[in-house]
Amino acid sequence: MTPDDPTTLDHFLGGALTLRQPASGHRSGTDAILLAAAVGGAPDRLIDLGAGAGAAGLAVATKLPGLHVTLAEIDPDLVELANGNIAQNRLGARAVACDVLSAAARRAAGLADASADVVISNPPWLTPGRARVSPDARRALAHVARAEDGVVGWLRAAAALLRPEGRMALIHRADALAELLAGCPGRFGDLAILPIHPRADAPAIRVIVAGRKGSRAPMRLLPGLVLHEADGAFTPRAEALMRGAARLDLV
Repeated sequence: MTPDDPTTLDHFLGGALTLRQPASGHRSGTDAILLAAAVGGAPDRLIDLGAGAGAAGLAVATKLPGLHVTLAEIDPDLVELANGNIAQNRLGARAVACDVLSAAARRAAGLADASADVVISNPPWLTPGRARVSPDARRALAHVARAEDGVVGWLRAAAALLRPEGRMALIHRADALAELLAGCPGRFGDLAILPIHPRADAPAIRVIVAGRKGSRAPMRLLPGLVLHEADGAFTPRAEALMRGAARLDLV
């Protein structure tokens, strides 16, 4: 990054993870840590698709020492930040510049098909023509899906990268659930859907959808996660997740 494109130093997981991020444009926060909390067990290789500066993937790496993490991101400036974050936190990970929706680009970046135990992603949420697009080019790139791909393109990429029976988890807007579910048949089963509510009395605004490649097991709709008390403070469970003291263990 340059003096004209400043960064901030941000702390996650109760200070266990320190990340440099762009001061403006796309910045990771609660959603990335919730996505990271979806990963449990003892996987060997994880790929974070659309990783940004690395928040979700590096949060998993912080909590699961020995895990091999690859951060795949299309923005080369964010890849530079992610590699700096890897070095700063002394984590066993790598970041690569890659259009994750292109099979040829993935191969050129060293991302082989059927190579990952787990794939996670916080894909672009906005649909061209249906939402206001930020004038900030980096924010627009991170937030607006390509019209020809949509979220199905991200599910397709995840399925290609996963070994048989591998697991994926995506976080997205709650109103994108139908599109997410429509993209899973033939790719993922054993789906677990976690609604995420800002308050106990409010509709879900996010969902985490997790699944297993090639499975035909039925879908499970899980009890919702409530993030905030009435006064705006995190609920005890959400606070534990933010500090890295609890996990959702969806994959």
